[in-house]
Amino acid sequence: MKKIAIVGCGRLAEIVVDALIAGLLPEYELVGVYSRTASKTNYLVAKMKQQGKTCVACASLEELLSLTPHYLVETASPAAMKEIALKTLKNGTSIVTLSIGAFADTAFYQEVKEVAKANNTRVYIASGATGGFDVLRTATLMGNASARFFNEKGVNALRRSAVYSPIMETEKRVVFSGTAREAIAVFPTGLNVSVAASLASVGPEEMHVTMQSTPGFRGDTQRVEIKNDQVHAVVDVYSATPEIAGWSVVSTLINIASPIVF
Repeated sequence: MKKIAIVGCGRLAEIVVDALIAGLLPEYELVGVYSRTASKTNYLVAKMKQQGKTCVACASLEELLSLTPHYLVETASPAAMKEIALKTLKNGTSIVTLSIGAFADTAFYQEVKEVAKANNTRVYIASGATGGFDVLRTATLMGNASARFFNEKGVNALRRSAVYSPIMETEKRVVFSGTAREAIAVFPTGLNVSVAASLASVGPEEMHVTMQSTPGFRGDTQRVEIKNDQVHAVVDVYSATPEIAGWSVVSTLINIASPIVF
């Protein structure tokens, strides 16, 4: 039985907890949860308790890591990932993360790789709301690859962002065009998947990202396109809610423990 812990206790973390309760992750035991919002950690602990299962509501990362989990599931934010990654890996704990945007910082990305290797730990990048990482990696290895990422959002998701303009309420607009590194600086949580796609392919400086705002649109469309001399692949994913991201963490945990790896 492998011990897991969770940092970030919102809806995506709850999906992982629900999967544990439903028996979808029989190889794992949840030992602790941590969030800066105590009510969220207490909610997940109470949910486990209702099923006769116990875990600790931790008040700090240090308390969480003292439980010596084999894996830490991170569903918080790129900023949180930057705070916890090195301490967690040095603890001998591997990480399953949704906050891939943290790795747009190349120096941080390299340090994480070095620390993980030195401590025999790993960082598993969950696919979030996109997919096709295997195709992206394969096409890039073949050489001479170029890649693009397209995201479509409704105005509701962008009203508090730096790109918002009243004209977006009535007109379809391209509100961002740039590299994946630039994208995550403007949208710290809204374009994590573009960084993930870039890391699986041409890198944050070479992945071109476009975001479109569409009046009345609900949910998210994520489209990844990669081309080389022999391959042209397009992965197009629409998600009505962010829940696919939580389920991608469940899928990653299943893959880690499975004798057959996809």
